[in-house]
Amino acid sequence: MAVRVRLTRVGGRKNPIWRVVVADQRSPRDGRVIETIGRYNAQVEPSEIVLDQERLEHWLSRGAQPTNTVKKLMRAKGLSPAGTAGAASSS
Repeated sequence: MAVRVRLTRVGGRKNPIWRVVVADQRSPRDGRVIETIGRYNAQVEPSEIVLDQERLEHWLSRGAQPTNTVKKLMRAKGLSPAGTAGAASSS
């Protein structure tokens, strides 16, 4: 099973709020998720980014692949997508 760390949309029409979730690659965008590990709200200034770093590292160490958008959010929070996965897999 290929696992991805990606965004799923919640919120109302014209009011997108995104959850950072761990999901099977084959499931639809707003479909079944394995675990919710954060949220992202671009509607406020500055953008609100909340990530559970411990759970994120847990999933990355087990081979979950973050999408490009999640990688950008990780960089914005000061987490290194490549460094986090590399450090966890070398341990």
